[in-house]
Amino acid sequence: MSDALEFDVVIVGAGPAGLSAAIRLKQLAQEKQQDLSVCVLEKGSEIGAHVLSGNVFETRALDELLPNWKALGAPLKTKVQNDQFIFLTEKKSYNLPTPPQMHNSDNYIISLGNLCRWLGTQAENLGVEIYPGFAVATCLFKDDGEVCGVETVPMGLNEKGEKTDQYEPGVQLMAKHVMLGEGCRGSLTKELFAKFDLEAESEPQTYGIGLKEIWEIDPAKHQEGLVTHTIGWPLDAKTYGGSFLYHMENNQVAYGFVVGLDYENPHLSPYNEFQRFKHHPKIQSLFEGGRRVAYGARALNEGGFQSLPKVSFPGGSIIGCSAGFLNVPKIKGAHTAMKSGMLAAEVAFEALTAETGFVLGAYDQKVRESWVGKELHKVRNIRPGFKWGLVPGLLNAAFETYITRGASPWTLRHAKDNESLRLASEAPKIDYPKSDGKISFDRLSNVFYSATNHAENQPCHLLLKDPSVAIDINLAKYDAPETRYCPAGVYEIVEDENAEGGKALKINSQNCVHCKTCDIKDPTQNITWAVPQGGGGPNYPNM
Repeated sequence: MSDALEFDVVIVGAGPAGLSAAIRLKQLAQEKQQDLSVCVLEKGSEIGAHVLSGNVFETRALDELLPNWKALGAPLKTKVQNDQFIFLTEKKSYNLPTPPQMHNSDNYIISLGNLCRWLGTQAENLGVEIYPGFAVATCLFKDDGEVCGVETVPMGLNEKGEKTDQYEPGVQLMAKHVMLGEGCRGSLTKELFAKFDLEAESEPQTYGIGLKEIWEIDPAKHQEGLVTHTIGWPLDAKTYGGSFLYHMENNQVAYGFVVGLDYENPHLSPYNEFQRFKHHPKIQSLFEGGRRVAYGARALNEGGFQSLPKVSFPGGSIIGCSAGFLNVPKIKGAHTAMKSGMLAAEVAFEALTAETGFVLGAYDQKVRESWVGKELHKVRNIRPGFKWGLVPGLLNAAFETYITRGASPWTLRHAKDNESLRLASEAPKIDYPKSDGKISFDRLSNVFYSATNHAENQPCHLLLKDPSVAIDINLAKYDAPETRYCPAGVYEIVEDENAEGGKALKINSQNCVHCKTCDIKDPTQNITWAVPQGGGGPNYPNM
């Protein structure tokens, strides 16, 4: 093992939360004339390579962090001009009033990946050290259990985990404070949740899977600044989800579809719902004559206020979507993620420069007292209301929005997403149409548009606690749902004469887009998503 590197603060993840935290730390150091070393580690090949989001962006946190962002050239070019909210049946569409949380007149349609690239430049200009291509394998601990640093994934191991002649050991980075900004379902965060029991007092986190394509469409059909959201078809009334269509600059449209991972039918395929939506009579003409230019997928937090864990732990803090700050009714999380990073930075800086040291829970309190906590608390009952179905969910949302205005004396509870599946024999099968290759596409051809790549001959990063469970439980009881909920075709059931029963689960880890859905939705939590070698995975250009 090489000598460890030492920093005051190490931040894992160069997303909006991690970069905002880094910038705020350096701003405070300059204001107080303190010398503070800050390092950001990013597993993607570059900043933004693994960032995927809608994204209609609210500037509130950016206004606070960098008030002169316009003069600095932030990539916010397309201001929202019009909002649409549409309910779809199989053949028809009905315009609905746009909920107040979804009014976007002061917001921008952006690429969050490009915003992160720009934030990375601002951070580096302040003296932050950023290292893309460095995936973090584990946290490091003192004898008393306090986190004191991180260690990156070793390079040059073959598929059996053996050292090759290209082997390089993991790098240890020691820190006085570690911030985890890994995004939704972060692997280190998951490790610390268990070690420090950080979710003991919160509701289970719930999730959705978001799938996204960027299209270049006929200029005659393009309406720059138009934001459209839909609910209803093709999902049934029991399944939470919907679509977005955001008209960006350069005749491009960001198309996305979200399915709540609390869905019940094991035969459901979020990817196929995402594809067949484009053939709705209201929607299809938009895509005709156009071409897709990018594809990706990512899990997202939907639990809201009541699912927030403790965000402070001995030696560090959890920021952004690693903790779950997404405002589901608003369909926005970048502004809250950025603010959480800024708050964590302020608490950490004060602790690093004061004689009193760290006060565990100070960051938690600051989050809940901030506009982030207030915003999430106000809408806490809207998403869980949809567990009763679409119509009851809409009625509950209207009640919470217009009657109690978020001040209900109760807080609705969540259930775990992996426990929601019905037995395959008790659920209706879904007959999905074949893709036409023009508007709709099969998974593997779309994965090509994510520019996903992993170094060959490395250990598989998708781990089965018990390989027999894939056949004895998942296939036998649920008809192998991992072959459908994965948006990249990673999992398939194959004939294997050497396997008991003649079938086995094949894992095509090379296809993995790092969405983390398998880690969330697997019925018995038998699949663990581990971090592959740095630089692997998707390479999103402007998602």
